[in-house]
Amino acid sequence: MSASAPVPELADRAAACAEHLRAAEAVLLASHIDADGLTSAAVASSALERAGIDHEVVFEKQLDAERIAAIAETEYDTVLFTDFGSGQIDDIVPHEERGAFTPVIADHHQPGDADTEFHLNPLLEGIDGGSELSGAGAAYVLARALEGDGDNRDLARLAIVGAVGDMQDQDGELHGANAAIVDDGVAAGVVENGTDLAVYGKQTRPLPKLLEYASDVRIPGVTNDHNGAVSFLDELDVDCRADGEWRRWVDLTAEERQTVASALVKRAVSSGVPADRIDDLVGTTYTLTAEPEGTELRDASEFSTLLNATARYERADVGLAVCLGDRGEALTSARTLLRNHRRNLSEGLEFVKNEGTTSEEHVQWFHADDRIRETIVGIVAGMALGSGGIDRRKPILAFANESDTEVKVSARGSGALVRKGLDLSVVMREASQAVGGDGGGHVVAAGATIPRGEVEAFVAEADRIVGEQLG
Repeated sequence: MSASAPVPELADRAAACAEHLRAAEAVLLASHIDADGLTSAAVASSALERAGIDHEVVFEKQLDAERIAAIAETEYDTVLFTDFGSGQIDDIVPHEERGAFTPVIADHHQPGDADTEFHLNPLLEGIDGGSELSGAGAAYVLARALEGDGDNRDLARLAIVGAVGDMQDQDGELHGANAAIVDDGVAAGVVENGTDLAVYGKQTRPLPKLLEYASDVRIPGVTNDHNGAVSFLDELDVDCRADGEWRRWVDLTAEERQTVASALVKRAVSSGVPADRIDDLVGTTYTLTAEPEGTELRDASEFSTLLNATARYERADVGLAVCLGDRGEALTSARTLLRNHRRNLSEGLEFVKNEGTTSEEHVQWFHADDRIRETIVGIVAGMALGSGGIDRRKPILAFANESDTEVKVSARGSGALVRKGLDLSVVMREASQAVGGDGGGHVVAAGATIPRGEVEAFVAEADRIVGEQLG
């Protein structure tokens, strides 16, 4: 590992993992299916290819004992796990001990109790894996150790997409070890970071839609109000249309953006939005400089959504191909999946608005049964928490059927709740285990799988734990 290791605390672990991978005849690379998992796989696969290491990539929606056993039956002597593996290490190590394969793990989730030699995880070195380094970030640290005579700093762009997709920019920017990766990306010329309006869709959404759906900071008369957003824009001294079509944020000049942003702040102040919430209107944006302006690939947040639209619909191969540079058939397929994804999210959000949530003392929840796909119910929950009619003072639990015997539960909170002590990874793990399931994740977003028939018991336990966390 060079002296310029992006995360010095992990340099020795990364070097040991890289050395073992170089010695392998071939590697099976297994990764998770969300945006962080896809970018983790893309970073690792790119690094392995550049190092001349033969490998195959597979994706798993859930890495459980059954899937690990299936991996153990493959012909591979070395298996690289990215964006999962640490939490399942107790199931992995027995296969290692009997000689089925040697695991190499690049993950950021809470590790289990067992130990293995090649384990790269920020939590093992006192770095917060929920807010300071994502799975893609761990894969990037490994990639830098693998680079040899090359320079893998260009892969920082994918690690940043993974971190943003993992919601590690909750405080308006990436920090900790993630910030070091941003510095690498900037130095390599593949990333630009700057201060801008902190709303989703600046590259692709027409201005009224941009403001209407910007729900992280609710501005009365604009947020969730299409006519209000149009009226707001029409009142500005900015030409928001070109040739009869609405312009996008990316189409505006810096001066025009400043005019719109200042007017938004004034509207928020006059509407009584708290000062700390108004501060959240501005944040750090991460631009992938090699991608064309006005496309989903230019902005880290929009890129991560595009990736979520692939793997969550059993097309991880499409997302991986886009990450690896396919701008033809794969990108076309991804955009088609994205349109379907957006339609499903819109229908899911409408379901929550119509049905509402059941409010307990400390949490609120809804059960979608089969009406929202279990792979996106967490995203819907997060959107609902930022929309009108849903109490932002309580975390939200969302249930959807996963199989005939199991229910998927996803939990979402807010930065404000986390600052008060909320840790949904603990809530999901402890509440699910109390009813015969299992779960985990991060402080602001986590998930679990529980047996059918245990929803009410799970809610009661989760409500109790959240109550203790928030005092």
